[in-house]
Amino acid sequence: MTSIVFKQAQIVTMDEQDTVLIGDVLVEGDRIAAVAEHIDETGHEVIDARGKTLLPGFIQTHIHLCQTLFRGRADDLELLDWLKARIWPMEAAHDEESLYYSAMLGIGELIRSGTTTILDMETVHHTDAAFRAIEESGIRAIAGKVMMDYGTEVPVRLQEQTEQSLQESVELLERWHGRDNGRIQYAFSPRFVVSCTEELLVGVRDLSRQYGVKVHTHAAENRGEIALVEQERGMRNVVYLDHLGLASPDLILAHCVWLNEVEKEIIRTRGVKVTHCPGSNLKLASGIAEVPDLLDRQIDVGIGADGAPCNNTLDMFQEMRLTALIQKTLHGPTAMNARSVLRMATMGGARVLGLDERIGSIEAGKQADLIMLDLDEFHTYPSHEVDPYSRIVYSAGYSDVHSVMIDGRFVMRDRLMLTVDKSKVLTEADRSIQRLLHK
Repeated sequence: MTSIVFKQAQIVTMDEQDTVLIGDVLVEGDRIAAVAEHIDETGHEVIDARGKTLLPGFIQTHIHLCQTLFRGRADDLELLDWLKARIWPMEAAHDEESLYYSAMLGIGELIRSGTTTILDMETVHHTDAAFRAIEESGIRAIAGKVMMDYGTEVPVRLQEQTEQSLQESVELLERWHGRDNGRIQYAFSPRFVVSCTEELLVGVRDLSRQYGVKVHTHAAENRGEIALVEQERGMRNVVYLDHLGLASPDLILAHCVWLNEVEKEIIRTRGVKVTHCPGSNLKLASGIAEVPDLLDRQIDVGIGADGAPCNNTLDMFQEMRLTALIQKTLHGPTAMNARSVLRMATMGGARVLGLDERIGSIEAGKQADLIMLDLDEFHTYPSHEVDPYSRIVYSAGYSDVHSVMIDGRFVMRDRLMLTVDKSKVLTEADRSIQRLLHK
């Protein structure tokens, strides 16, 4: 079993006491073995971390790896037009190879910018290819095949039969859930109420309970979407999901921009989890989620970049900054301070995913998912007596990520990618999108 000690880093632990110290972190195998002001380095590989900042890896609670290949091809549209005119046709064109490189492209970007865990929603077909990319890259992920058995203007290749969608999801779950000591997990992923029959959603409810896994879907993202759900189902999104028995601590809802009071109370009382996607919500002009109100209600809220075509970046530093700044325009300068935002990006995300006993903070016994920042740059100085949360959330950027470790294994070290072949992925990503566009 390998053992590594990071020496004399600034450690931003994100533990319950928000401990920040200059000290050492010992990693043994895939776990954090100790955190202290000084750890005897005898018998361990030593990493000189003086002047560096060590913190838990970022946890993104809503990602679409299958869409990374479509970056820059769906700009300046609102949600439903964005889906119907651009995203669904391109997802329908995916083949196994293009999906693999789309996933690898996204994972490379995520790791390079300090994200170590994702909740990922794929497309209808070729989901094994995305799971292979997840497995090979070393990123921690909960992922699932998107499910779509209803709706108009859906490309033929994305139109599913209900039983087939459920069966394929179960087959993927049984093949991938729990891989690599639980680093890879499965979540049932009905796209949103607009594209799912009641039969499918009830099936997802029962199967998620049977297998003990999460359900990941979109809700209340856009006012047009909400109006469509009310017209077809007679209720608003969250009310309808609760009516079907899906509202529970295992349900994770992306966006939740336009919740009413009844829906907020359902989310609170049922323990439903929420994922905030500020970059996506701004670019699609969907709106600004009432995150401070949700947090005041003790609702667990994480942060996700969503997909590359609606952002157009998967960088958690950008999402953290947006999470803080957009609320200040509405609620004043003290709303969403840097410490609260960094907690959403780490322990908050871990709670949303039900992984808070394993990841999200630097504490003995947890998985060694760590990122090391080098903040020795013009844009992060002066450093003397500057609040570390402020430096990370308001000043730092993806280029400051020096090294990334997942499960005690370096996936990036000294800014060198170790599990993703950058040159090959970039070449094949261009080749793949060229092929899809000419199908």
